[in-house]
Amino acid sequence: MTPRRVAINAENGRYEVVYGAGVLSGAGRRIKSLGQNTGVFLLCSPRVARHWRRKLERALRNAGLRRTILFDDREKSKNISTVERVCRELIRAGADRRAVLVAAGGGVVGDVAGFVAATYLRGVGLVHIPTTVVAQVDSAIGGKTGVNLPEGKNLVGAFYSPRLVLADRVTLSTLPPREFRSGLYEVIKYGVIADERLFAFLENSLEALANRDAKALDFVIPRCIQAKAKVVSRDEREASLREILNFGHTFAHAFETATAYRNYLHGEAVGWGMIAASRLAARMGLLAPESAARIERLVRRLGPLPSLPDARPSRLLEIMHADKKTRGGELRLVLSRKIGSAETLGPVAPKLVVEVLGHLGRQT
Repeated sequence: MTPRRVAINAENGRYEVVYGAGVLSGAGRRIKSLGQNTGVFLLCSPRVARHWRRKLERALRNAGLRRTILFDDREKSKNISTVERVCRELIRAGADRRAVLVAAGGGVVGDVAGFVAATYLRGVGLVHIPTTVVAQVDSAIGGKTGVNLPEGKNLVGAFYSPRLVLADRVTLSTLPPREFRSGLYEVIKYGVIADERLFAFLENSLEALANRDAKALDFVIPRCIQAKAKVVSRDEREASLREILNFGHTFAHAFETATAYRNYLHGEAVGWGMIAASRLAARMGLLAPESAARIERLVRRLGPLPSLPDARPSRLLEIMHADKKTRGGELRLVLSRKIGSAETLGPVAPKLVVEVLGHLGRQT
């Protein structure tokens, strides 16, 4: 297929997201076209390296690859300690302010590498090569970087846009089934918040997509990229509109935090979060019960979700109050009034949230 190119306007310059089969092999040429650098440093995890290190290094050699740095891409390693270790390795490798970091991997790699790029020597070049569904449709686009604290997810970070994003469908071929499926929850999210046609496509073609059908992927992934590009070009720093991208995430982050990031892949937590947010919107009279049921059915069709945290609803509510959308101690949540749109609403009555959490394990 001819690569799809989507431009994004950012504070520190316009950049492109390029999607297509075979994009990876031309990564070095595309990075060279960004301008002169003093060295390219590949950042990825041992899991990604096992499948793609040789091809990545070969593709980046003519762009000036100097070192490959590996770090753990599990959610529990997305912390300040990992950032420090990567920065120290860059110093020892001689990376200066004209270096380019290439983040190859999923959301954790992108978040850590992005935060390193934003803070190392007060900012160096960054290129994303996302290798998971969630990274290709969401986390590699838009410049949000961050790491976790014990108190909550993504509480330390920066807005720092890449100079280029290269998404190659071929890298999805080595994803374990659970991880591939996890990314599809984020695809459902885009259908709910921004694209009714995408939601309808998923209702009709979810099985083909889950089986990695090329035509389905080539329809869905560029559509999600375009949806996110439209949002972040208008609101890069999450002042208002961009908050809709967090549909289901306030609940999801609470579930992840309550289980010390051990029970869920991120998309699985988002799956539960979307069910909770849809039930809450219906409970508040915002979303038609039939629409809430459609969202829940589509989420559950992807397969069984891991069990909910063994935590009291009041404890989950307490964690949710640490969310970045909270204002003056009052909870604000992204909710949908109809499939294809969403908005941030608040304050939301804590009693309603606790009621929804208390019944979440029961199928409607």
